[in-house]
Amino acid sequence: MRRSIIITCLLAVVSRAVAQTPAVSINWDKTTFISKTTPTLQVVYNPMLRTHSPIHDGTFNALKSLSADYVRYVPWFPYVRAAVVEVKAPTANETFWDFQYADTVMRDLMAATAGHSVVINFSTIPVWMFKTDKPVEVAADADAINWKYNQGKQLRDTTGKEVAAYFARLLSWYTKGGFTDELGKYHKSGFYYKIPYWEVLNEPDLEHAISPKMYTKMYDVIVAEMKKVLPTTKFIGISVAHETNPDWFEFFLNPANHAKGISLEGISYHFYGRPSVVGQPIESYQYSFFDQADGFLDRVRYIENIRKRLASHTFTTINEIGNILEDHDYKGIIPTAYWNLSGAMYAYIYLELTKLGIDVAGESQLVGYPTQFPDVSMMNWKTSKPNARYWVLKLLKDNLGPGDKLVATTVGTPEVSAQAFNTSTGKKLLLINKTNTEKQLDLPVTASGAKINYVDTTTGDDPVAQYTLSGHNITLKPFAVSIIEIK
Repeated sequence: MRRSIIITCLLAVVSRAVAQTPAVSINWDKTTFISKTTPTLQVVYNPMLRTHSPIHDGTFNALKSLSADYVRYVPWFPYVRAAVVEVKAPTANETFWDFQYADTVMRDLMAATAGHSVVINFSTIPVWMFKTDKPVEVAADADAINWKYNQGKQLRDTTGKEVAAYFARLLSWYTKGGFTDELGKYHKSGFYYKIPYWEVLNEPDLEHAISPKMYTKMYDVIVAEMKKVLPTTKFIGISVAHETNPDWFEFFLNPANHAKGISLEGISYHFYGRPSVVGQPIESYQYSFFDQADGFLDRVRYIENIRKRLASHTFTTINEIGNILEDHDYKGIIPTAYWNLSGAMYAYIYLELTKLGIDVAGESQLVGYPTQFPDVSMMNWKTSKPNARYWVLKLLKDNLGPGDKLVATTVGTPEVSAQAFNTSTGKKLLLINKTNTEKQLDLPVTASGAKINYVDTTTGDDPVAQYTLSGHNITLKPFAVSIIEIK
C-alpha cells in the first residue's frame, strides 16, 4: 500500500511538472498577417574594411555568403578621406576631388552584394560647405579618426545647391562612369553600378543638429539634383538617430512641406538598446534591452500612424538595430553571451516589425572593433569569423522573408517569443529565448522529428547548428534563436 501511495505521488508530481511546461499552440489555417519585411544589415566604413585589414577577406566573404538585399553602406565622417571625396573647396583654378580611399571599399562592397539591392549613403557633407569659426584640418592619413569633423550648423550656400551638386557628382562617379567638375573638367571613373536606393544624410538630428525644416529643404534640393543623374533611384529620408521626436515625421512626411515634383519614397530611423546605467552587469542587460525594445516598438506604431495618415505610399526601413554599451570606445570586457543576447534582441525586433508591416529591418553593423563601436560588430575582429549576431541574421534571412504567412500562434510564457510561418519552403516556427536561462516548451505533436536550426550560447562563432527533435518537447538554451522546420 505504501509503495502504491509513493508511486501515485510521484506520478502526480510528474503530471504537474508536465502540465506546468509552457506550451506553444499553432493554428496553421488562420493567417494573421503576410510579411513584407526583409532582414538585412548595414555596413559602416572603417579601416577594418580596407584591403590591408587582417579581417578584410573574412568580412567580405561573410557579406557575400549572406546574400542579403537592401544592404546599407555608410561611409561616415570620422574617416574623412573615405567619406568626403572633395576635402577642400575648389578655387578659381583647381578642384580637389579624390576617390582613392572611397573607391576601394565601395568596389569590394558592390562585388560582395552583386545581384542584390543596396542602399548607399555617403552621409557626410564636406565641412567647408558650412560656416565655421576656422577651417577644419583633415589629416593626410586616411585611417586617422576625426570625431570633430562635423562642425558648423549653417550652410555657406543657404539654397543647398552647392551640397546638391556635390552629391550629384558623387552619384555620377559611381553610376555614369564619371562627372564634370566645377571648372568644367571631366573626371573618369569607369564605374557603372546600379544603385537602386540612396539615403540622404545620416542622423541629421545629431550631425550638425539640423532641424526637420532645414533637413526637408536640403532633401528636396539634393534629390532633385540627383534624380537628374539617375531618375530610377529611389530616395530615403529622415534617417534620425532618435525617433522620439514626432516633429521629424510630422514635418517631413507632409507633402505640403516639400517642393513641387518631390515624391516621398522612403523613410528610415534607428534603434539601439543600451544598459540602463553605466556599469550595469550583463546579468541584467536582458531586462534593459528587451524593455527598451518594447518601448521602441510602441514608438514604431505611433510613427506608422503618422506615415499612413500623411504619406501611406512611402516605405520604411529601420536600418540600424543593435546594442551599444558605452559611446564609441567601449573599454570593458564583452562577455560571450552578450553577442547572443544582442542577436536575440534583433530577432525579437525583426519579428515584431514583421507584424507591423515594416519593409526592412537592418541589423547594425558588419564590422566594429575596439575604439569603433566594438559592441555592434557582427564579425569577430580577432579571428575574422562572424559572431552570433551575424549567424542570427543569417538564420532569419535563410528561412523567413516577404510573402511568408504569419499564422495564429500562442506561447505559455512571456519569456519566449514564438511565431509560426507558412513559407514557400514549408511550415516553420521561430522561437526566441529572451532570458539567460534555459526554457522548456511543449510543442505541437507534429513537431516530433522536426529539424531544429539554432544559434545559442553553445554555438559561439560557429555557423547555425542543427539537430532533429525527438518527441515534441524542446529545451532552449540561454538567448537561443531557433527555427523549427515542421513537416
